[in-house]
Amino acid sequence: MNAMNTETDITNSASAASTERPFFQVKNVHAYYGESYIVQGVSMDLPKGEIMALLGRNGAGKTSTLRSFARTDDPQLKQGEIWLDGQPLHQMRSHEAALAGLQLVPEDRRIIQGLTVEENMTLAQVAPGHGWAIEQVYERFPRLAERRNQEGVTLSGGEQQMLAIGRALVRDVKLLLLDEPYEGLAPVIVQEIEKILQEIKLLGITTIIVEQNAVAALRLADRAVILDTGEVAFTGTAQEVLDNEELRHEYLAI
Repeated sequence: MNAMNTETDITNSASAASTERPFFQVKNVHAYYGESYIVQGVSMDLPKGEIMALLGRNGAGKTSTLRSFARTDDPQLKQGEIWLDGQPLHQMRSHEAALAGLQLVPEDRRIIQGLTVEENMTLAQVAPGHGWAIEQVYERFPRLAERRNQEGVTLSGGEQQMLAIGRALVRDVKLLLLDEPYEGLAPVIVQEIEKILQEIKLLGITTIIVEQNAVAALRLADRAVILDTGEVAFTGTAQEVLDNEELRHEYLAI
């Protein structure tokens, strides 16, 4: 009897392991802006704690794909599945996806007018499930600590990016989505943001980064997905892209 039980346990364990989903999984996602077919059958997996660079030329559908993951109203998801830590994001609205642990840092940062730096982060903690304490954000972003009582929209572009990332980290973040984090920033500020992203990587925060500065994103990332007109043109390691000049030239123009 014991032997039979043991055999059954092993079989059940093997079955469970075979059906276990990746930490983040996208299966055949199709999304539209009105009648415009933007995201065309995108699929990808991302293990917990890794960073993925989502790359492509202008108009390849990178931001639209990221927004479909975050379950924003546009683009509208018409088909496919999006799973985060076993949770079906494809069945959720954007606020539900955020509560499930997906935090989007959009390109325009969306700092709330009329609120100070600290109030922007405090408001982000109103929803259930907290991540970092605000003081932890200040430790990693000393500039924000210096400006904690300054209205967020009056910060420089780089400081607003720091605030947008900090605001995401004070939530219960399982997957961090970064849309063009270096856009419009001076090189010295880009270096500061890169240091923070390196630390986020060391802390094991699963991240997807969309960035026109493809080389910078690839140096940070473990994996890479290249999009071409809304479809996946390449999936592999970041190093494979860095090592493949022909691939970079064809799809990234670098």
